Amino acid sequence: MSINSLSDSAEPISRDPLYDYQRIEAAIGYLRANAIQQPSLADLSKVLHLSEYHLQRLFTRWAGVSPKRFLQLLTLEHAKLQLARSADLLTASHEVGLSGPGRLHDLFVTIEAVTPGEFKARGESLRIRYGVHPTPFGACLIGETTRGVCFLEFVTTQSSESLRIALQERWPGAHLCPDLDGTAKTIKMIFANGNTAKPAFNLLLQGTNFQVQVWRALLRIPLGSVSSYATVARWIGRPKAVRAVGSAVGANPIAWLIPCHRVLRSDGQLGGYHWGEERKQACLVWEAASINSV
Repeated sequence: MSINSLSDSAEPISRDPLYDYQRIEAAIGYLRANAIQQPSLADLSKVLHLSEYHLQRLFTRWAGVSPKRFLQLLTLEHAKLQLARSADLLTASHEVGLSGPGRLHDLFVTIEAVTPGEFKARGESLRIRYGVHPTPFGACLIGETTRGVCFLEFVTTQSSESLRIALQERWPGAHLCPDLDGTAKTIKMIFANGNTAKPAFNLLLQGTNFQVQVWRALLRIPLGSVSSYATVARWIGRPKAVRAVGSAVGANPIAWLIPCHRVLRSDGQLGGYHWGEERKQACLVWEAASINSV
């Protein structure tokens, strides 16, 4: 059966974003594991226990693309093409001091690093509002202060309570205050899709000078583009520190807003992701589809 073929069905389909993402992640995992066999839409529909008709609806609702386009965006060849396309654009924009060729489509994010004294105090007297919310990539826990977002991590195999503990451990002197309503508004703005005007976000970070330097560099990679660990190392003037750059990327405490998912290995492979490679690939596909630039 053709990848474009659809069959009608009366089976119900959930509109729960978390359930949608679970199916997307399962689809990515299956397709990555069976890439050599080049699975068809019919194969994928059987694995996800959905008719091809509802599978089409799932992908269209989640990212606005057909299953066929989704499969194309997952290939290694596409990743290599993205790297090649992005390299020249990002190098040119870096040289003239711009943040990137697609910045108008992206979030405007600024970083404020804590002072050495604040780093030593580890958040003493700081009030952090937090909440757990659904996103297009599963549940996440976000932490906010009056100075900006200080924590955003996706829930993986651990519980949301484990993430709350991780937030407290990162800022042990801070007072954590649950605030579902307030943090829900921030999450909605962060993950808003489409070409509507994007708000500005300030991030409050604690890390080594090297880590903060790497995290700042990641903000140069606009939505729809990717870069390599080696390129990021060159941007910060440390071309031989590729492995250290990889470690700093992996230590990023604020998912999505600091786009560590946009960094690949030089050969186009994903190169790992703190919150799982399926989620990293989902982020890249969702972004690519959202700007229709690939």
